[in-house]
Amino acid sequence: MRRVCVFCGSNPGARSAYAEAARRLGATLAADGLGLVYGGGSVGLMGVVADAALAAGGEVIGVIPRGLATKEIAHHGLSDLRVVASMHERKAQMAELAEAFIALPGGFGMLDELLEVVTWAQLGLHAKPIGVLNVEGYFDPLRALVERAIAERFVHPGYRALLTYAAEVGELLEAMRQWRAPAGFRKWLTLDEV
Repeated sequence: MRRVCVFCGSNPGARSAYAEAARRLGATLAADGLGLVYGGGSVGLMGVVADAALAAGGEVIGVIPRGLATKEIAHHGLSDLRVVASMHERKAQMAELAEAFIALPGGFGMLDELLEVVTWAQLGLHAKPIGVLNVEGYFDPLRALVERAIAERFVHPGYRALLTYAAEVGELLEAMRQWRAPAGFRKWLTLDEV
């Protein structure tokens, strides 16, 4: 891994633990020589993770749609700020720039970005590790939803391995370094398959 794309909230969230986890992640990525790719904002957890990586001497690439950049939320102190035309272009460019993905707590935007890269992995469009930093159990409901989708046979059980969960930054990064893409599963299930 050379660069990690981080999906996270443009708000700080209700708990100080979220911002602390974002600070730890940004600082650890920089200390490990890993560049940060993210949504280019200066606000919320986005700003926290970027500022922490920058303060630790890390490379930080932000990718932000023009409409958001002009609302004065773009972070202008980055190593590289790329202004693109649309959210679709933003997600595609962030995915192209990174060799791995990590989700921190966030809202609909983070969920959209995370689930899109999981879907791309399921379809074989990439074989990059996808980590979930499960700060104070924030992602427990997502994990339960994935299990429900597996139980109801909308998702093959082998694809459970597309997401790596951990509560601590170091543990998550180590697990992602060891991760290997699941192979040999068909996305489509039939009614008679177990």
